[in-house]
Amino acid sequence: MGYKSVFSPTLFEGKTIIVTGGGSGIGRCNAHEIASLGGHVVLVGRKLDKLQSVAAEIEEDGGSASYHTCDIRDEEAVKQTVADIVKDHPHIYGLVNNAGGQFPSPLAAINKKGWDAVINTNLTGGFLMAREVFTQSMNRHGGSIVNIVADMWGGMPGMGHSGAARAGMVNFTQTAAFEWANCNVRVNAVAPGWIRSSGMDTYDSGMQAVLKTLSDAVPLKRMGNEAEVSGAICFLLSEAAAFISGTTVRIDGAASQGNPAIFPLIDHKNSKPYDGFHREVIPEMFKDEDAE
Repeated sequence: MGYKSVFSPTLFEGKTIIVTGGGSGIGRCNAHEIASLGGHVVLVGRKLDKLQSVAAEIEEDGGSASYHTCDIRDEEAVKQTVADIVKDHPHIYGLVNNAGGQFPSPLAAINKKGWDAVINTNLTGGFLMAREVFTQSMNRHGGSIVNIVADMWGGMPGMGHSGAARAGMVNFTQTAAFEWANCNVRVNAVAPGWIRSSGMDTYDSGMQAVLKTLSDAVPLKRMGNEAEVSGAICFLLSEAAAFISGTTVRIDGAASQGNPAIFPLIDHKNSKPYDGFHREVIPEMFKDEDAE
């Protein structure tokens, strides 16, 4: 069994694509899909063991992958990491700016250290990676950049630091798309809503209890999965999206639309998830529900 992508198995044949935060979650899933479509995936992250594990999975499935450890918040480290990648793969076809992280907290309880950490990870780090990939490769060869943001258009109460960073990344996406178009570099973003990912297991019991109720607020009446995000990323990376740049695709089951107070959501079980990722890791909190 391999990745069940809807795209041609040769879509990314001969192409090098960097995926930051590729050691887990959406990044891991996306790396697997890219590799299943013939691409060489360069995994970038802070934890060597996770990168090695995902690279081994990809190679076991017949794909091609390499990895580099890097803290994307460190400008010099990013410069050197991209230089090392370009040395082996001069033509970088794609960059998936997936690395990120945050912690739940009301604004009044966030200190400057916590604020800076989330902004640096979710905004500054993505900018540094995109700038270096552009200046060291894509400004000569063209390419596609996809930034992973979040559904923050109604604000992000309880995660205001992350919402601010993601809003900044959406604006960066629009600006970079305009400035870099003359080099045939396209820059887009995807905004996942509530996606079942293994990272949810890191939250405390109180937050996990909230997460279990989120599907009730989604018009499609379920949470999304990693493959449903990865498919959108692969489309934006591909030549089929050659005239799409500066846009953000929301992957949220219409949760960001409408107002349930005016038009109540109808309960149903008509939406079926896309079962694409053969190595999907279900968060522990949802395993009992899936067994029912």
